[in-house]
Amino acid sequence: MDKIKIILVDDHLIVRDGIKSLLCDSSYISIVGEASDGYQLFEMLKTISPDIIILDISLPKMSGIEIAKILKAEKPEIKLLILSMYTNEDFIFNALKAGIKGYLPKNTTRKELIEAICQIKAGNEYFSGDISNIMLKSYIKNAKKGTEITSSNFEKLTEREYEILKLILDGNTNPEIAEKLFISIRTVETHKNNIMLKLEIKSVVDLVKYAIKNKIIEI
Repeated sequence: MDKIKIILVDDHLIVRDGIKSLLCDSSYISIVGEASDGYQLFEMLKTISPDIIILDISLPKMSGIEIAKILKAEKPEIKLLILSMYTNEDFIFNALKAGIKGYLPKNTTRKELIEAICQIKAGNEYFSGDISNIMLKSYIKNAKKGTEITSSNFEKLTEREYEILKLILDGNTNPEIAEKLFISIRTVETHKNNIMLKLEIKSVVDLVKYAIKNKIIEI
């Protein structure tokens, strides 16, 4: 099996070194390059063809979102994973519009980072639980103003699902919900999946893309 080729783009050397230390002992991931800004990255792409670029949003000269837009148009075969300290709605939705395949906060674990890389390489999209909650919260809040989620959909939810939905809308993460309700994180994920099924939402990523496309969520 060929290794997954990664380029790191972050203007802080210590961050790049930290990511490399997390991935260096993986037998199926290879760091083939690193850059501190978009210009260095595009120069590097003249001779290197990575599978995935791990990209920060806040960069000098050119933002990660601007880089993503260019790559989407010129090199769509390269998959982009955002790793950023910025996790508010505007950054997430603009990143989605720019064509990124995954989004993780910088306090993510080694296990989740590797899982995200593998999922994206396999053709899937990956968003951390916290990022998914932010997107779901925004979608539900804005969809109430439209017609995508009807009262009959909400009536399908159980009392526990309503409770979890309310906690999500209040901004709680999966671990926080699990702690408050004295249930496991896996159970929270199961309930969240059931909520999305009953609201006729296939995935958090799909619902946000649909919401953006139909202007349910304004950027």
